[in-house]
Amino acid sequence: MDFLQLSGKTIVVFGVANKKSVAWHIGKTLEEAGARVVYVVRSPERRQSVTKLMGERPCFICDVEFEDQIDRVRDEIAAEFPEIHGLVHSIAFAAYDEAGIRPFHETTKQQFLRTIDISCFSFVALANAFKDILVKDASVITISISTTTMASESYGFMAPVKAALDSSLAFLSKSFSRFSEVRFNAVAPGLLKTSASAGIPGYVDNYLYAEKVIPRGRAVSTQEVANAACFLLSPRSSGINSQLVVIDAAMSTNYFDSEIVKTVMDNQ
Repeated sequence: MDFLQLSGKTIVVFGVANKKSVAWHIGKTLEEAGARVVYVVRSPERRQSVTKLMGERPCFICDVEFEDQIDRVRDEIAAEFPEIHGLVHSIAFAAYDEAGIRPFHETTKQQFLRTIDISCFSFVALANAFKDILVKDASVITISISTTTMASESYGFMAPVKAALDSSLAFLSKSFSRFSEVRFNAVAPGLLKTSASAGIPGYVDNYLYAEKVIPRGRAVSTQEVANAACFLLSPRSSGINSQLVVIDAAMSTNYFDSEIVKTVMDNQ
């Protein structure tokens, strides 16, 4: 039974970097559901590095920091796949400098603007570029984070950027509603084991802490995120629009677990 009704649908997935990428897990899960997946990576070097992973799958190149590349890849994809049923924006970049992560108030204008350009505005730019080849009821999703109001020092200035990304869901949904039924949603996972996260100072300790806080005792898996993403991309989620779906295995409801509180207090 084709419960997700994705068989034969064409989905464009931006952001595969390696086999641990959220984008790769989403793509594989879509393929298992019968969808045709078109991949887009950042550079020729990245495409070369994922050659073995991709095999014969269609794989295009686009650095979303450059508008001409967005237009070019749209035209290249449209020439082969004139109708797109879904689009995945799994792109995030933090413009840290040689000093690494500093206190938030020391964030420079250049750092913040470049980060919001690549990690947030690119979502808007891709939606606009692909609007004419998205089918009337297409689904567009992005990858956010489970909370943008918890001031994790190790995450630097990315949380405010993700907050802007979250807000864009409502405005894209509204503006697209004037001519289509295209939906815009986000999956918002808790801490994951990805190559990108491994480079964040202090992330491993935060990840291990998350496993203590989560009631089931283990962190969210990338596959769990991919499963939710594929549901949002499917016609089965047609009533969900402009929403942030948090996937944190109830971590946000369990910060005052009695055992954790006792451990902290015993160490005072």
